[in-house]
Amino acid sequence: MSDKSINSGERLQKVLANAGMGSRREIESWISAGRIEVNGETAQLGQRVQPSDRIKVDGRPVSSKRMAAPEREVMVYNKPEGELVTRKDPEGRRTVFEHLPRLKHGRWIPVGRLDLNSSGLLLLTTDGELANRLMHPSRQVEREYAVRVMGQVTEDQLKQLTHGVELEDGPARFEEIVESGGDGINRWYHVVIMEGRQREVRRMWEAVGAQVNRLKRVRYGSVMLDSALKVGRWRYLNTPELNELLEAMGLEPEKRQRAPRSGGDDRYSGRTSKDGARQRREDGPKRPWKGRDSEKSKSPGRSDGESGPWKRKPGKKSAPTKRREGTSDPWGRKKR
Repeated sequence: MSDKSINSGERLQKVLANAGMGSRREIESWISAGRIEVNGETAQLGQRVQPSDRIKVDGRPVSSKRMAAPEREVMVYNKPEGELVTRKDPEGRRTVFEHLPRLKHGRWIPVGRLDLNSSGLLLLTTDGELANRLMHPSRQVEREYAVRVMGQVTEDQLKQLTHGVELEDGPARFEEIVESGGDGINRWYHVVIMEGRQREVRRMWEAVGAQVNRLKRVRYGSVMLDSALKVGRWRYLNTPELNELLEAMGLEPEKRQRAPRSGGDDRYSGRTSKDGARQRREDGPKRPWKGRDSEKSKSPGRSDGESGPWKRKPGKKSAPTKRREGTSDPWGRKKR
């Protein structure tokens, strides 16, 4: 590696993230795995590159046209159960990328993951820097989930979840827990968490002896999953929504106005009335945090009565842990 590459230019992971090839964390994992070359040599973490440098990913050159930062786009996808948040699956299962609009430049970067059996709000963007900031633990961005738990949940179990439980990859806690109804042996709760470790919400309930049988993300930061967006459908964020997200992440807001755009897979629109009723029960209250400062809505074991499900106040951070990232094909090649 030349001194020029070491001491000047932009960091390699930032350049590729800005080109929409992935989040910085993803690209750092590719560098560590030896998948990226610069001028014929294996790239190193922290390496800086110049516009004239020749970059290859998995042996394929990255063209200067591709290196130009794509137009920033951010969308919400209402993910159904049974789809993977990955670009290709060796078992041939459905992936979310099969139903997203094609891009002329860049690629869709998922902001976090939802596992195969989870549903709800999935943010995707072409902006690697925005994706990195939204996922980074230091940003303390809230994720809200509607969780259906089987069996009776005690006050002691709820207190454990808000005070903190020990998982195999470190401690974890919910910022808020609000009961939102249910019948029979199932109860619904809305929970807020500040990080996105693999299957973290499910594992936390398991740690206190409770079983989750439905899990749906309903909010990421300031973006809510609105009831008008049906399962399997997507829509682009409008200008006010996008700018609120950008400003919260310390990025410059946009001035251009965006026309509403939406689409997606209609295969889920033909469900039976029973399925539709189940979906409505999933959603729970439209504004689960309304009245959360009252005694009734406070989380067990909490006495501060904090409000506003956006960003946590300083001094309440959980121990940061490394988020697990899956590998993916950086070229976004369409499966045949």
